Amino acid sequence: MEAGDGRGGEEEEEGEDQVMSEVHLGCPPRFSGLYVSRFSFSSRPLGLSVGSGGGGGECSGVCEQAAASSSSCGSSDAVTVDEDGDLVLDRRRRKRERSDHVLTIQHGITSSLKSVGLQVWKAALLLADFVLHKSFTSSELNGVTAIEIGAGTGLVGLALARVAKTIFITDRGTNILDNCLENVRVNSSMLKFDEAKAYVRELDWKMSWPPPVVTCDPSDPSSRYVWSTSEIKTAEKATTLFAADVIYSDDLTDLFFSTAKKLMSRGAKKVLYLTLEKRYNFSLDELDVVANGYKHFRSFFTVQDESGGLNNNTYRPCFVGEQMDLAEIPQYIKEYDRGKDLEMWKIMYNPNPE
Repeated sequence: MEAGDGRGGEEEEEGEDQVMSEVHLGCPPRFSGLYVSRFSFSSRPLGLSVGSGGGGGECSGVCEQAAASSSSCGSSDAVTVDEDGDLVLDRRRRKRERSDHVLTIQHGITSSLKSVGLQVWKAALLLADFVLHKSFTSSELNGVTAIEIGAGTGLVGLALARVAKTIFITDRGTNILDNCLENVRVNSSMLKFDEAKAYVRELDWKMSWPPPVVTCDPSDPSSRYVWSTSEIKTAEKATTLFAADVIYSDDLTDLFFSTAKKLMSRGAKKVLYLTLEKRYNFSLDELDVVANGYKHFRSFFTVQDESGGLNNNTYRPCFVGEQMDLAEIPQYIKEYDRGKDLEMWKIMYNPNPE
């Protein structure tokens, strides 16, 4: 990984507990600013078996992300010489590398719980893999209008911006949104998409939809993230929603599904693709190790099975969910280990549950 320019977001309150994504293992934990990581991918998925935890090699991607890396962990920058000490050039490998793409993401290494959106989480990389797979193997996402909810660093929206017509990258808090905007600026040239198609906007789950239309005030930097009337109309025409790692507290889960319902009940018919990582803690109530908030998350939708039928719950929530098989989503991004606790769901809105 390469260090960024050290510009931090809002100051963390002294004494707040800090958390760190597994994606950032190997980064200097006491680095106080924003870091820059480069996540590489090509149009061909990795050759490792999906679901086995394969990713960026023995060092879990840290060496792959490191700038000017040498021969560590089988890095592509390793130098090969023959028995006489002459340099061996692998022309086929060099040609492949030139076709690679890079997502450059500025992020925090650690953060308080209220600022976890400054970090990169594995669920976002899984969702980006899904977007890349669709964009490389079909035209399903070509020209779509989409919304990323709780975007954090904006990684998923940036991957989609390569093929989408319009993408709204949304979150709340000036520090999170400023970082998103910087990531859009950097990647628009590297991934060759029009920066104007990616709108970084504030979407507070505690507020109603549509959001208030406010005139942008040049003296107030945060006002650059307000919505215009035309943007609201465009957002309601979106057909695809994305959300990664937004399920970690019951209160926030309530707010998230409330927001999703507001968005999905207006305008065009929408589908929500959601990824999450199940995190386990010991529960005194259940005297067992449980995934906090997962049961509450599952209560918001009826599950559709492989035959297309619904489970037999008496209560029919207004969402229908289908769990997606991760074996059908190849891994394109090298720098993470999927592990066994990631899930992906396809969720539809049903306004008239039986």
